[in-house]
Amino acid sequence: MNFNRNKRRFWVCVPILLSSILAHAQTLPDQSNFTIGQVWALADSNNKKIIAQQLNSEAAEARVKVSKAERLPEVAAEGVYAHVFPLPIYENGLFHTPAQFPVVPTYYKAGADAYFNIYNGGKTNTEINAAKVESELSHVQSGQNKQEIHYVAAVYFYDVFRNASYRVLLEQDIRDREKQLAEINQLYKNGTILKSDVLRAELRLSKQRMLLTEIENSIIIAKQKLNILIGRADQAPLNPVILADETDAIALKQLDEYFNDAKTASYKIQIAEKEQALAKLKLKQVKSNVMPSLGFFGEYAFAYPQIQFYPYALSLYSTGMVGLKLKIPISSWYTNQHKVKEAELKVREQEVGDEAVKDNIRQEVQENYIRYKESVQRIALAEENIKQAAESYRIVQNTYFNQLSLLTDLLDAETQLLQSRFELTTARVNAKLQYYQLQKAIGNL
Repeated sequence: MNFNRNKRRFWVCVPILLSSILAHAQTLPDQSNFTIGQVWALADSNNKKIIAQQLNSEAAEARVKVSKAERLPEVAAEGVYAHVFPLPIYENGLFHTPAQFPVVPTYYKAGADAYFNIYNGGKTNTEINAAKVESELSHVQSGQNKQEIHYVAAVYFYDVFRNASYRVLLEQDIRDREKQLAEINQLYKNGTILKSDVLRAELRLSKQRMLLTEIENSIIIAKQKLNILIGRADQAPLNPVILADETDAIALKQLDEYFNDAKTASYKIQIAEKEQALAKLKLKQVKSNVMPSLGFFGEYAFAYPQIQFYPYALSLYSTGMVGLKLKIPISSWYTNQHKVKEAELKVREQEVGDEAVKDNIRQEVQENYIRYKESVQRIALAEENIKQAAESYRIVQNTYFNQLSLLTDLLDAETQLLQSRFELTTARVNAKLQYYQLQKAIGNL
């Protein structure tokens, strides 16, 4: 199907609908008019979920620096101050008076020690790489979260617009029905119709007024949802504005091009790949548990009195040592096998999950692609239905006031015309949202 020929004015239902919406928008203060792009910009700046995800991304970046800091030497200082109790010596047994060995009642020590890792089986490098992947994953999740918020904002935005369009149509229909009711009352006074016709016309007008109330309430609810989503006051004025470049049906690319776009831009695929990379790093880290660790250490301290070595001395002394420290985790040689097996299975699980995600993305892209093409066809059908319904209403209206048809026929024709206009507005809104769903599927919203 050639979609170029479907390009036409978007959202135009009937001339009176377009002029009424534009006139209504121009009477509102500038700060209440928002395009979809402005709504998205406000959501990026003010939405609490987006802000929280951004903070999480910053924390992930900080974790990379924490992991890199593990390469630095470990340095510690310590100090001890203590009171030493007398030292009784029970030379003749526990039940005899002991002799008192002279001790200095005050003991203090101040010192420092350091350890520098030389080799630990690559654990530090693996932890740094894992922290980097987690940071990248956090940024991808931030992009996905922002995209989801954009779509939800678009749903609320066009919900307000659709109901506002409904309201314009319904208000015009109510005015027409009020004029028609006056004409029906005049026919009743002339004795040409029954009272039942008047009652039916009044009942329909009452239902239309109730429907208008429901639509106005829907607008209030949708506006509050959108205002909260973009960080504005609940009852802040908000009027959706549709730009000229948004009024035409969009010519789609080939389906294969969208598949290729999704492979590189889809957030779901990127997340699956990052999680797979993390699983492989986890396996590498588990395998390194059996590797020895080697480090350089040193310590130095001042203490009083000297009670560490014999003979003791009641004077200040200092001591220190430096050297290499080797640790071989022998027990890991037989306890680590199951951990390695578990990590290998996790890697395999992520690989299968990655393939499943790619399958789902292809299905999602194709479904939204087909549904958008279908929605464009619905627009053309709805436009044709309006023409037919308008002609049917014109004919029935003329025949009714010429006493050639029943009021029920006229009411049915009126309802069908109004419903056709509603359906056209709905079709155009749904087409726009369907296109956004397609863009969301390929990671481009």
